[in-house]
Amino acid sequence: MSILSQCVSSLRSFRFFGAALALLLSAAVPSFAQFNSTIFGPNVYVFDPSVAGATINSQLDVISNASVASAQFSTNRYAVLFKPGTYSGVSHQVGFYLSVAGLGTTPDATVLNGGGLYLDVTDGSGNVTTNFWRSLENLRINVPTGGTDRWAVAQGAAFRRMHVAGNLELTNASCGFASGGFIADSTIDGQLNECSQQQWYTRNSTIGSFAGFVWNFVFSGVTGAPAQNFPNVTTLATTPVVREKPYLYVDSAGNYNVFVPALKTSSSGTSWAGGGLGTGSSLAISTFFIATPANTAAQINSALATGKNLILTPGIYSLTAPIAITHPNTVVLGLGYPTLVPQSGTPAMTVADVDGVQLAGLLIDAGITNSSVLLQVGVSGAARVTHAANPTSLSDVFFRIGGATAGSATTSLQIDSNNVILDNIWAWRADHGAGVGWANNTAAHGLVVNGDNVTALGLAVEHYQQSQVQWNGNGGETIFYQSEDPYDVPSQGSWMDGAMNGYPSYEVTSAVCAHTAYGLGVYSFFNQGVAIFQDNAIHVPNTTGINMTDMVTVKLNGSGGINNIINGTGGPTPAGASANNLGSYVGNGACSTSTTNVDINVGGAAVPPFIADQYFTGGGSASTTHAIVTSGVTNPAPQAVYQSNRAGVITYTIPGFTAGSTHTVRLHFAEIYFSTAGQRVFNVAINGVPVLSNFDIIATAGARYTANVQQFNTTANSSGQIVLSLTRGAVDQPELSGIEVQ
Repeated sequence: MSILSQCVSSLRSFRFFGAALALLLSAAVPSFAQFNSTIFGPNVYVFDPSVAGATINSQLDVISNASVASAQFSTNRYAVLFKPGTYSGVSHQVGFYLSVAGLGTTPDATVLNGGGLYLDVTDGSGNVTTNFWRSLENLRINVPTGGTDRWAVAQGAAFRRMHVAGNLELTNASCGFASGGFIADSTIDGQLNECSQQQWYTRNSTIGSFAGFVWNFVFSGVTGAPAQNFPNVTTLATTPVVREKPYLYVDSAGNYNVFVPALKTSSSGTSWAGGGLGTGSSLAISTFFIATPANTAAQINSALATGKNLILTPGIYSLTAPIAITHPNTVVLGLGYPTLVPQSGTPAMTVADVDGVQLAGLLIDAGITNSSVLLQVGVSGAARVTHAANPTSLSDVFFRIGGATAGSATTSLQIDSNNVILDNIWAWRADHGAGVGWANNTAAHGLVVNGDNVTALGLAVEHYQQSQVQWNGNGGETIFYQSEDPYDVPSQGSWMDGAMNGYPSYEVTSAVCAHTAYGLGVYSFFNQGVAIFQDNAIHVPNTTGINMTDMVTVKLNGSGGINNIINGTGGPTPAGASANNLGSYVGNGACSTSTTNVDINVGGAAVPPFIADQYFTGGGSASTTHAIVTSGVTNPAPQAVYQSNRAGVITYTIPGFTAGSTHTVRLHFAEIYFSTAGQRVFNVAINGVPVLSNFDIIATAGARYTANVQQFNTTANSSGQIVLSLTRGAVDQPELSGIEVQ
């Protein structure tokens, strides 16, 4: 045989061997391509009951992101969907950035036997406080006899429209350290055991029994809930207003649809107890633009502009412009924790002031360039109308400042529409991960509410550098609030709200005459080795119409602590992770009947809504044409306000208020003359009460030509006036650019 013949023979033998090996491997390792080749793209896996449980478990091994150490800030995103039917042998952890859902019309249409889906993993020390960003929806889990299903999560997770046929425990097997979470529209036939969970909100559900109390457990509209028993338990018979999250299902012809549940008021129990889809409407999948991370903001907005709804499939969306929702009744549904990241300081998403928009299942990260707001609902400063009959709702929408990547944003979520419903919101300024530090992942507020009659159902806001929540709208209501103060405050001087030590976590401003809240928990852990104090965990106007029920503060660890629960009452929080509780705070003062803010362009002409300078004595005016940096200010004044000022010893006597009424005063500053810190230092008092002592504009703002806003609560004097006095401090004379009284 020639050398050429030998080579050809060897090649044929190799090909035969290779083909045989490929056949052997294909028999040993299942091909998963058939499961992720649907209209939703490669990161969405769809199974039907013909698929063996072992095959499903193998795929979940690949995509589950279950390990805390390696996956907490993974860039992988997946969704797993189960068509209706019964599945045997499915048993797996639900990992990071994984959403799992059934596609039936009720949870009972999709049944998992053999262990089901659960979460039990920890960070290695038994701690489950970082088990974020995962969800289970619209499934029935048949718990094996004598067993217990587990859902050991913290914030940023959802357990919705579930039926647990058995017991459910909300921590790992050893009842490790835990800090979550949220259940809605679900039935647990057996016992719901909180075990070591520090706090939890359960809404519109049915439970067989309940066990385990630590600090703050809130139930609204839950059949089988424990009776009201504060401290520990807050129970409301109904939920005042809610719209359940939209969800995917397949119809009898195998077509995908999205069901949009109807608005409910004074409701209790699950939406599916009567069988079928329940009350609401179905949207064909053809009405949706199905986006992937390869789509640009322009492409997505083009589809939205034509009236399309939007499905965001799993992945990370780098956005050079905001996704803009402009049509009423638009549904935006995220699968597998799609993550929106603005790239150039814009919001990630904006929503017009229209009826019935529904946002669900989104994670929004701050980008490297500071955004003034990450998600804005409504139009800042615009006239607002009622949406009571068809409100906008946000379900399972989460925010992150740093952690996964460096980033900053002044405000994470701003509500400028009326009647908005917030249902399971977590806004987190990261305390660990990438880009973390007091001067790095900067963020003032997690939530700012300017709209009226806004309802928050399950609200968690943590580690922001000013008030975690600032509520400016009337008629708001919160059921369950969980918050941790910023850990990394470097000094008391860097965390002052005027003359007050620290910012309140939950702040209802003096413009508000009516506000209600139930089950509020605020926790401190100042970990820089410096004694940092917060004078009030909660601050509200002392006016009739303010009703705060069941409040708790805890010093988790660290230095300093919380001096009072609310408005100078409740006393200091003890050390040693012991709760300090206050059952009720009811305001009793008069609320201003004025509906118009007083906005003054100090030293300048009218710049709507700011009126021309008036009500002053003393000082002289000055101006500049130099651009003023306002990116670090929440709700900045118009540029022209900062480009003019009045300097000297000045008094403003502003009339027209109800004697004894409470108000928010916002003072706007920008240094346009001096170039370095230490050249202008002065004092400010409001109605005789010092609020700024030796205040240095440049040192506070960080640079010349940079805006800074200082905000205070005050009470109109017996003549219905607010008197603002600026006096000399250590160096030179006072300077002021703008005044807002709300």
